[in-house]
Amino acid sequence: MQAITRVARRWIADERGVTSIEYALLASMFAIAVLGSVVTLKGSLGDAYQMIAAAVTAAVSAAVTTALSTVS
Repeated sequence: MQAITRVARRWIADERGVTSIEYALLASMFAIAVLGSVVTLKGSLGDAYQMIAAAVTAAVSAAVTTALSTVS
């Protein structure tokens, strides 16, 4: 019985690997937060991307039209 108690006390006192476990827990919490944010903002991000793409397309189109009219 004393051997089991000794092994248990040594196991409880052993702190090797604690830091890596803490970093793994932090990384998993960060990943959950990022995934939750992406799921929550999915529609808004898609709308913003489409708005930016339309603005860039319009700007490029206007620049090309202006450049072509200047050359002619």
